Amino acid sequence: MNMSFHPPRLRELGPSLLLPQSQESECPDLSSWISDPRRFPSHPGALLGSASFAPEPHRPATRMMMWSNFFMQEEDRRRAAAGQRRAQGQHKSWLTPEQEGKIKLVLLLITVGATLAVLAVGTEFWVELNTYKINGSAVCDAAHLGLWKVCTKRLWQADMPAGRETCGPAELPGEANCTYFKFFTTGENEHVFQRTIKKEVNLAAAVIAVLGLAVMALGCLCIIMVLSKGAQFLLRVGAICLGLSGLLLLVSLEVFRHSVQALLQRVSPEPPPPPALTYEYSWSLGCGVGASLVLLLGGGCFLLLTLPPWPWGSLCPKWGHRAT
Repeated sequence: MNMSFHPPRLRELGPSLLLPQSQESECPDLSSWISDPRRFPSHPGALLGSASFAPEPHRPATRMMMWSNFFMQEEDRRRAAAGQRRAQGQHKSWLTPEQEGKIKLVLLLITVGATLAVLAVGTEFWVELNTYKINGSAVCDAAHLGLWKVCTKRLWQADMPAGRETCGPAELPGEANCTYFKFFTTGENEHVFQRTIKKEVNLAAAVIAVLGLAVMALGCLCIIMVLSKGAQFLLRVGAICLGLSGLLLLVSLEVFRHSVQALLQRVSPEPPPPPALTYEYSWSLGCGVGASLVLLLGGGCFLLLTLPPWPWGSLCPKWGHRAT
């Protein structure tokens, strides 16, 4: 069998395969033109010489491998394009070292405020209730309370500072009895020195304080996402949440102050007669005030970092030029 391969004489057959110039605009009969053996031979051997082609036994498997390779290459290309787009998006939203330093500095301030807030809400030294000293007695009674607990103490008068007329301060060692407010457990009213705590007001103060802590945690989470993921749009959300948490803590302090005023006025008519009381705010409430101010300051600083630099260019040209 002659397996020699003769290259096609395309130069000789090429002109015959084309339409004549005179027939291009006359639209000839295509069926007769195609059936002309001079233009389209009946078998490939007439065009390519005397070469004979044997069927390939593994043609289907080869085609399947080609298609599988094509799909794998297409999938790799898509993944590479998606990774490139993701990298470009992160590069566009990533923070500069100067911005990151400012955010970390304000976040350190927020951490101090958050610590003070948790310390204030979790302790029971918001206000101290003190009785007057009784002549001839070696002990006297005092109490301190917060949002959740009330503690009554029996103190020795010998341990108190000289010249003090009332029993206290509550931090002195003595016999203490601390319990949660009954309206948190059994729903009953709480009595301190024959006076009734107004539970609606105290409950409102506690709920507002817990809500403030939740909003503060959400704000801190947003700031952490800004530093870790470069999501700058969360910076404004975190600033609003932190400022709102400081405002809620201030509202809780004011509601608690009204609760103390209501406690002193609600005297029980049952005997024995209630003792005379004085009150003073303690360190837990001071922590709450400090936490609310720090959170408001931190939220304001974060909000300033989200503003564009152009409003400050007229006030401080050097700062505006450096920011741009």
